[in-house]
Amino acid sequence: MEACFSHNTMHGKTKQNHSGQIVLGVACLLFIGLFAWSNVMAQSNSDHKLPNIDLSNWKVTLPVGQGKPIEVEPPEILSYASNETLEPFMYNDSTDGSLVFYTYPGAVTGNTKYSRTELREQMTPGSNKENWTFEQGARMKGTLSVSEISKTPEGKFDRTIVMQIHGRLTNEQKDQIGQKDNNAPPILKIYWHKGYVRVKTKELKDINGFGMELLPKEAWKDDKGYNFPEYVGNKPFTLEIIATKGRLEVILNEKYSKVYQSIHMRKWGAFENYFKAGNYLQTKNPNGFAKVKYYALEISHSDVVAPARRKKKKRVAK
Repeated sequence: MEACFSHNTMHGKTKQNHSGQIVLGVACLLFIGLFAWSNVMAQSNSDHKLPNIDLSNWKVTLPVGQGKPIEVEPPEILSYASNETLEPFMYNDSTDGSLVFYTYPGAVTGNTKYSRTELREQMTPGSNKENWTFEQGARMKGTLSVSEISKTPEGKFDRTIVMQIHGRLTNEQKDQIGQKDNNAPPILKIYWHKGYVRVKTKELKDINGFGMELLPKEAWKDDKGYNFPEYVGNKPFTLEIIATKGRLEVILNEKYSKVYQSIHMRKWGAFENYFKAGNYLQTKNPNGFAKVKYYALEISHSDVVAPARRKKKKRVAK
């Protein structure tokens, strides 16, 4: 590098020396160009961000497929960045370090009318058989945003479900009530709704029901729902879900908390459960779409914090 910027003051140079100087000059220009380019690339790489999300215990359902939606399980989901099937619906945004879930109305599962690009927890990778109960406890925490979402023909924003706790019947329970599959209602749905976070749970139609009477879908109904007071819009926000025996808590941005610990939660203990996270778009409008970005997502079944030990959370409703 020093040679490129030094000057030779000697006289009487031969043509050969002059040619050498030209070659040296060209080489120096190339070196300087490569040096500058490497600095640019180093700066570019430092700005290149990737999401830190472990997908080892998740499968994803897509809004495409013949007859039923395509699902991708571990270990294939771990290579989502190079998977041609996943690439249009689940991909990295390196500008902000997010994992993007994109969806639109398309293929649907057998128990719903809406499509999704949504993760489903698998405690044993590649299998849906192992799940958890409220008595065992579970926790999910994620930081996310709804960066883009379509509007209705009337100009109102569509809505999407970004987190769920879904119920599941054991094989024995399924046989007891004569149901053809293991599907049970979702005890928790968390919506992005007009820029707010909206929570919905289930309630028993008959609070005196017990045993097998709790198992059919028809035994449960939607509650009235609850909107957190903070407007999140299209900006990132953090959600935490903590399920323990007879109790469910949802926390927004570590400031606002909604707690459920009624008879309905206590009797929900009859079911197994699993977490879901992603983009479950609630419209059939062919022009509908949504992008949900996840910056962080983690689940735990071994260090769920007991309610009595949790402090400094503003509980806005029970």
